[in-house]
Amino acid sequence: MSCSSSSGSEEEEEEIDSYRKGGYHAVRVGDSFNDGRYTAQRKLGWGQFSTVWLAYDKPNSQYVALKIQKSAPQFAQAAMHEIEVLSAIAKGDPTHSKCVAQLIDHFKHSGPNGQHLCMVLEFLGDSLLRLIRYNRHSRLDLNKVREICKCVLIGLDYLHRELKIIHTDLKPENILLISPIDPSKDPVKSGKSPILERPEGGSLNGGATMTIIEKKLKNRAKRAVARISSRRASMGGGVEILGQNPKPKRSLEGIDMRCKVVDFGNACWVDKPFMEEIQTRQYRAPEVILHAGYNTSADMWSFACTAFELATGEMLFAPKDGDGFSEDEDHLALMMELLGKMPKKMANGGAKSRDYFDRYGDLKRIKRLKYWSLDRLLVEKFEFSEKDAQEFADFLRPILDFAPEKRPTAQQCLKHPWLNQNLTP
Repeated sequence: MSCSSSSGSEEEEEEIDSYRKGGYHAVRVGDSFNDGRYTAQRKLGWGQFSTVWLAYDKPNSQYVALKIQKSAPQFAQAAMHEIEVLSAIAKGDPTHSKCVAQLIDHFKHSGPNGQHLCMVLEFLGDSLLRLIRYNRHSRLDLNKVREICKCVLIGLDYLHRELKIIHTDLKPENILLISPIDPSKDPVKSGKSPILERPEGGSLNGGATMTIIEKKLKNRAKRAVARISSRRASMGGGVEILGQNPKPKRSLEGIDMRCKVVDFGNACWVDKPFMEEIQTRQYRAPEVILHAGYNTSADMWSFACTAFELATGEMLFAPKDGDGFSEDEDHLALMMELLGKMPKKMANGGAKSRDYFDRYGDLKRIKRLKYWSLDRLLVEKFEFSEKDAQEFADFLRPILDFAPEKRPTAQQCLKHPWLNQNLTP
C-alpha cells in the first residue's frame, strides 16, 4: 500500500473484524499519538498491514502521514524492517532531493488491541494509479510522462547506486505525486485549521463499525446498479453509448507532476534478497517469473512498464491464465510477442524454466505468437506520431531487455536523449 498517500487502498474499506487483538488500532479524529505530538485528522488509506492517517505534527506545525501497523508479531517485524530501510534512506538524503519518501519519526503506541509500531512520513499526494484513473486511462502528455520518469529515475538511482536497495514492488500505486490532484484534499492549500483535540462525540471515521458497514452497503448498491446498467446495455438499451469513444481525458493543467517513490515494506538490500517471488504481477520481470535470481535491474523492468502505462493509459502486460496454460506462461508469451524470442540461455536459466520452456527455448503450451514491435504498437494502437513512437520506444526498449545485466541503470537512463529534449505535444 502507498505508505504516505492520500489515496491509499482505493477499492474497499478494511475488514471490520481486523479491529481485534493483533489487528488494526481503531483511531478517532482528534486522537493524539507519541505524547501528544501528533493529532489524527482523517484517514488516508489502509493496507493489509496498517492504516494510514493524516496527522498534524504540533511542534513543527506541519501535516504528516501516520502509518499505524497491526499489532501481531509478524506485522511488528515487517514494520521494523521497513523502518530500517526508511532510516537508511532518510540518513542519506538530508536535503529531501532524492525523490523518495521521507521517514520523520517512529514510535510504539499501546491500544486495546496490543502495541502498534507507528511510522511518521512526509505527507504526499495521490498515487500515479489515481492520476491514470483521473485521466480516464487516456494518454498522458509525453512532457508530463518525462517529468514523472525523471523523478522516479532519480529515486531509483539513489536506491540502487548509493544505498544498494532493491524496491521490489515499483508500480503506479507506489509512486506518489508530491501534492493531491484535488487542491481541496491538500490540508495546506485548502486553508482549513488543523484539528487539535477530539471533537465532542467524535466518530471513529473509518475505524467505527457503523461507518464501515454503511460504506460497504453503499458500495454493494453501486455495484448492483452498475450490473443492471450493463445488462440493459447488452440487451439493446444502450448500444449507441457502448459504441462511443471513451470519455475525453481531463485537463491536467496545474497539477504538479513531481513525485516520490514510496512503500518500502518489501524492499531489500542487494546482498540480502529475502523472497524469490517479488513484484506485482503486471510489473514482474522475466527473471523473477523463472526464479533465475534478481537484482536492481528488476526494478528497472517495473519502471519501463510503469512509464508505458503513464504514456498510454493501459498496462504493458496484463496476462491471464487460459485453457491449458498458466498466467505465468501467458505473461512470458506476451513479453516475447512484443520483444522477440527470449534468448535460450535466459529461457532455460531459472529454477522454473522447465515449467514453461522446452530445451529449445520455446514455450511448451503457447505455440502461436503474434509479434508486434513496441513502436508499431504505439503508432497503431495508441495513435502516437511516428516520431514520438520511435523516440519513446528507443527509451523503453533497452530497459525491457530479457537479459537483466544488459538493461541500463537508472543513472544511464537519466542521460537518455528522450528525457532531455522538448517533445512534440
